[in-house]
Amino acid sequence: MELTTLIGVIVGILAVVGAMIFKHISFTVLINPAAIMIIIVGTVATVLNSYPGENLKSIGKLFKILFTKQKLISEVKIIELMIDLSRTSKIKGLLALETKIEEIEDPFIKKGVRMVADGTETEIISNVLEAEIFAMERRHSINAGIFSSAGTYAPTLGVLGAVFGLIAAMSWIDDTARMADAIAAAFVATILGIFTGYVLWHPFANKLKVKSQKEVMRKEMILEGLLSIQRGDAPFMLKEKLLAVLPASQQEKVLEELEGEKEKE
Repeated sequence: MELTTLIGVIVGILAVVGAMIFKHISFTVLINPAAIMIIIVGTVATVLNSYPGENLKSIGKLFKILFTKQKLISEVKIIELMIDLSRTSKIKGLLALETKIEEIEDPFIKKGVRMVADGTETEIISNVLEAEIFAMERRHSINAGIFSSAGTYAPTLGVLGAVFGLIAAMSWIDDTARMADAIAAAFVATILGIFTGYVLWHPFANKLKVKSQKEVMRKEMILEGLLSIQRGDAPFMLKEKLLAVLPASQQEKVLEELEGEKEKE
């Protein structure tokens, strides 16, 4: 479970509820079918008009990604694996890496190791794996864009809902009490539009982008490690190259974890 997403949604709802309590606003004003209709159905319509069906089929999977923890191979495991592969290739030659392929679960690493073991040229390995990373980034960008679009249109639909509400309020112009209630209800659509747009959809898009960047960074580490093995770099040099891919704040942490793994052995 990705607790930050769940906590974020709960805190966002509590912020609205708390504000309504402090302002002595009745919760019944939120029960407005017209406002819910224009925000929810309207947002769905804008997304349907923005993206082809083949992209929208993954919506369920995207929500699962948002609310579940990312299962990626850790930086420590990548470095340990690459050092092990490097030592094997140094002692037994690149062809010996074929014996390691079946032990590897990650399909990206498996593909790269197979190409290295087959003696594929460095440029070809780099081009093939970089193309895969680029395709993944582009796919993830489209997925995040779905939520970005929803976040962009929802607040505007809220304004449209408020306009409808004000038009309806004008029908009660001779009854000030009813007109006041109608005007208050008119702005419920604006509240829902802003809340869903800026508390849910835009943040969801940003979280997908962050998760994508983490996956890209892992794959770039793997690519650098495989190319280093193919070039015949020493295991120590390979480790330094892989650490260089990481932000400075993470390098020290990864080194400590590597040392911890050594002590366990």
